[in-house]
Amino acid sequence: MTNRSTLSPAGVSCWHGAPRDDGCHRKGGFSLKFGVTLGALNPALHRDVAVLADQLGFESVWMPEHLVFPKDLSGSPHPGEDSPPVPPTTPVFDVFGWLCWLAGQTERIRLGTHVYLLGLRHPFVAARAVQTLDVVSNGRAELGIGAGWLRQEWMAAGLDPRTRGRRLDEALGLCKRLWCDPEIEHQGEFFSFDPVIFEPKPVQRPWPPIHAGGESEAALRRAATHCDGWIGLAHTLETARPLIERLRELRQEIELGHEKFEISLGARVNSRDDAKRWSELGVDRLMVAPWSRSREALDGLRRFAEFLDA
Repeated sequence: MTNRSTLSPAGVSCWHGAPRDDGCHRKGGFSLKFGVTLGALNPALHRDVAVLADQLGFESVWMPEHLVFPKDLSGSPHPGEDSPPVPPTTPVFDVFGWLCWLAGQTERIRLGTHVYLLGLRHPFVAARAVQTLDVVSNGRAELGIGAGWLRQEWMAAGLDPRTRGRRLDEALGLCKRLWCDPEIEHQGEFFSFDPVIFEPKPVQRPWPPIHAGGESEAALRRAATHCDGWIGLAHTLETARPLIERLRELRQEIELGHEKFEISLGARVNSRDDAKRWSELGVDRLMVAPWSRSREALDGLRRFAEFLDA
């Protein structure tokens, strides 16, 4: 019989009760976790920054992701903006290959994507990449996913950008089942296959934490309904508040308000009071890049860690 997967808990047969490790300790006695973003950093420094962040007790490092940049870019992930945030010559790497390399250089720090364009890949490819990172890192993978803002990237890959959300949702549901079920078959809108077996399963059960990116109503609903958290862009307290309130409303609507759900976003933190205000707003993880230029990154990390531990 054909097994049609959904994103609902009923569509996944694995056990959901296994705890996940929070990773490194939270710095300075804060309830917040602090992650380090690598996107604006010269790639030559990624290893050194990840190793130092691990030694200093930061909770995680995060890599952006694209498959390819068309020569002519347009659009932006930032609401109200039209100019692309990066030029097409920006260096791009296979994000899971890169994070697997960083996993071998570090011990405790968690390794995340911010965000992975899951809908651009076949679920077999995506599920295998995430599983491999989780295994080689001994359970330190964090999966940020998104539908993507760059329509030309989808077109370059031969896919219709109008299907981004639906394709992402179907791929996500299939990845969950591949990470959990002993056997899976599927006939869907975008993917169809006869029974397959996917081994080994990830270290983290039922799967590495999944954080949906995006700030549209559809993206927020995807995060609240089908994911373990939401991962936002850079925000102020004022711009973040309505998004967090909407996520809470959505979680209450589907009767998941009592379950753990992480909120992560980028922000500037200039004082311990800043960190306290973010925590009071309900943010679980702040993504920081405490430097202005790449050559200042290592010293900036040290100063930020000292400030948190003061």
